[in-house]
Amino acid sequence: MAADSSAARRRSVQSSTTPERAGAVAGRSQEAGPLELDRLIHERVRLGIVSSLAVNGSLTFTDLRDLLGTTDGNLSAHARRLEDAGYVVCRKSFEGRTPRTEYGLTKVGRRELNAYLNHMEAIIDATRD
Repeated sequence: MAADSSAARRRSVQSSTTPERAGAVAGRSQEAGPLELDRLIHERVRLGIVSSLAVNGSLTFTDLRDLLGTTDGNLSAHARRLEDAGYVVCRKSFEGRTPRTEYGLTKVGRRELNAYLNHMEAIIDATRD
């Protein structure tokens, strides 16, 4: 009975996804199923990074670290994954003799965040019905 209920729920989410929302997700990896979220963004710290950058435009490493309440190493590792995927750009400079690392969201990053949010909204809409 539980398996039937789970299958029905999956079909409900799939069928209730609007074409616009499905299209936003369809451009993603072809191997990902309709219920699979962008694993790169879905992780808590990485979602925090891209969301913070979407709202603020750009933030320094220190600002991001403090905002997300994470360690230097954790933030650095997650930011590097986003940078390698082309979602985030990292600019390094100096203020006097002090190094400054600043992050910004790329067009690809903004597009992927919007696709992720559309996908989440479709799942939420389907589960509320």
